[in-house]
Amino acid sequence: MSSSRTFENKQPQHQASSGFEFLKGVGQVTGGTLLSITMLASSIVAGGLVGLAISFRNLPDVRQLRNFFPSETTYIYDLKGKLLTSIHGEANREVVPLDRISPNLKRAVLASEDSHFYDHHGINPTGVGRAVVVNTVAGGVKEGGSTVTMQLVKNLFLSRKRAFTRKLAEGVLAIRLEQILTKDQILEMYLNQVYWGHNNYGVQTAARSYFNKSAEYLSLGESAMMAGLIQAPEEFSPFASMKLAKQKQKEVLGRMLELNWINQSEYDNALKQEIKLGRIKSFQGSALPYVTNTVAQELAKKFGRETLLKGGMRVQTTVDAKFQIMAEETVGKWHKSLLGQGLSKNQIALVAIDPRTHFIKALVGGVDPKVSEFNRATQAQRQPGSSFKPFVYYAAFATGKYGPDSTVVDSPVSYQDGNGRYFPRNYDGGFSGPMPIRTALAQSRNIPVIKIGKAIGMNRVIETCRTLGIMSPMEPVTSLPLGAIGMTPLEMASAYATFANYGWQSPPTVIARVTDSSGNVLLDNTPKPQLVLDPWASAAIIDVMRTVVTNGTGKGAAIPRPSAGKTGTTSSEKDIWYVGTVPQLTTAVWVGRDDNRQLASRATGGGMVAPIWKDFMEKALKNVPVENFKPPSQFSRPKSQ
Repeated sequence: MSSSRTFENKQPQHQASSGFEFLKGVGQVTGGTLLSITMLASSIVAGGLVGLAISFRNLPDVRQLRNFFPSETTYIYDLKGKLLTSIHGEANREVVPLDRISPNLKRAVLASEDSHFYDHHGINPTGVGRAVVVNTVAGGVKEGGSTVTMQLVKNLFLSRKRAFTRKLAEGVLAIRLEQILTKDQILEMYLNQVYWGHNNYGVQTAARSYFNKSAEYLSLGESAMMAGLIQAPEEFSPFASMKLAKQKQKEVLGRMLELNWINQSEYDNALKQEIKLGRIKSFQGSALPYVTNTVAQELAKKFGRETLLKGGMRVQTTVDAKFQIMAEETVGKWHKSLLGQGLSKNQIALVAIDPRTHFIKALVGGVDPKVSEFNRATQAQRQPGSSFKPFVYYAAFATGKYGPDSTVVDSPVSYQDGNGRYFPRNYDGGFSGPMPIRTALAQSRNIPVIKIGKAIGMNRVIETCRTLGIMSPMEPVTSLPLGAIGMTPLEMASAYATFANYGWQSPPTVIARVTDSSGNVLLDNTPKPQLVLDPWASAAIIDVMRTVVTNGTGKGAAIPRPSAGKTGTTSSEKDIWYVGTVPQLTTAVWVGRDDNRQLASRATGGGMVAPIWKDFMEKALKNVPVENFKPPSQFSRPKSQ
């Protein structure tokens, strides 16, 4: 897609002067003498260029322009079509076909730049001849005499240096180009290629920036003002000087009147028209940077950074802007609340995923993207603590040997660990004796989950994590079941979402669909779920995690509908979590500090994070019907392995 864009001249270019301005006061040359010299020079130049066309062997091959695609801006939208941001390199451009460009603008540009465009074959001999005379008298290049076709090939192929040899090259290439493209194709390419100032390339982005409308709807007055920008866009920009912009507008309208392309009434009305300016839009910030930055990373990984910046993609995300803003506001509110509870310098990340599609519905990477765009939801590898335990118990259930009511003994134990012994402890320092796995998880006991992990083999636990898409480094050590590894909130939310969908999984994504600027589909992320986990074991771990909410450490997350989840608190209270789900939405919330220091003594996921999860989910599910999870009895229990 991007291979044909190698001809893009990335620097803003001031277009060469048109050959349609009357020469006045050129040295001592009289009007009659000037006319004679001009006609003679025109003949010489016209004949000379035909000969030069044979000798200019080293010029670029204009046939490549048949498949030329100019760089275009990529636009990112929310789920409902609201524009979130645009991404581009130096050239901010949106290509539009000629029939979607106002006839007013086409006429204004041609009147200003090349009124004989539809009559010549790439060069205008009279205009070029006149330019030769002016430049000879002046002793340097003062007038261009360039046609629209010559300006186009200059922009695409040639250097910015103003020299006679380059002007000859322009002429040669223009003649060649007119032999392979129609006039309308050349004009369309020119209008989409030309630089209009303020990083706007092409008529569409310029029209949106200057007048906040599509190029299709530009009035005569607006068109004349835009046409007047071409030769020195920043100088004549109405954003820089409305006085100069109006002056150039009047010149263009005057030229159109002189050509009889408009009448006196149209001229007068266009001058009187009130100009309502838009605003400069290039390099604006994103409305939802945590979302759009994640989108950009996914696109760059899939298509390459060059295509991201120049490919003109139209990206529909999985996120509703209003829903995302609600999530960000919830995080901001609880950040202040936790500060009041003594959790200084706290950061919060939140990821919400639809378990039926694995579409990301909200992605909040911190308390304030204006202060820090580091996305803790996708980039921060933090220890999940006890919220890792469901992975161990699921792996046990999948063997067929264990179920929610299988007994495990919470009693002192030690293991050989490297050169010494490892004595695991519970959070409260005590032991509770025999108990069902359901109770062990609900009360977040450490020793039972380590015993189960050792019984089934830690490699089996790691295999489960890999299946769930958790790629962080893991070793089959005794403490693995306590979550002493780094994981992102996105990984946690996606893993729990697979449990909530009874083992069915699609890759988690924030992108629903990508097309090019012509509407051709480049990426369709319509969910294609695969069964990656045992359905009974998945339903069983969800059933056990429901007890966490009703009778365990997750009571603070209880909402008026069935939910399942797990708290997480690491040693030294550096990371605290709550990850929970209903059938329609899975959400992971993490709280910690960027410097990885202790939040506060006795800070826990159940006490401080579960209420954040509850607050968010109650808002998120406001108009969503209550659904029950499927019980394990609806699935076949695996045979004991």
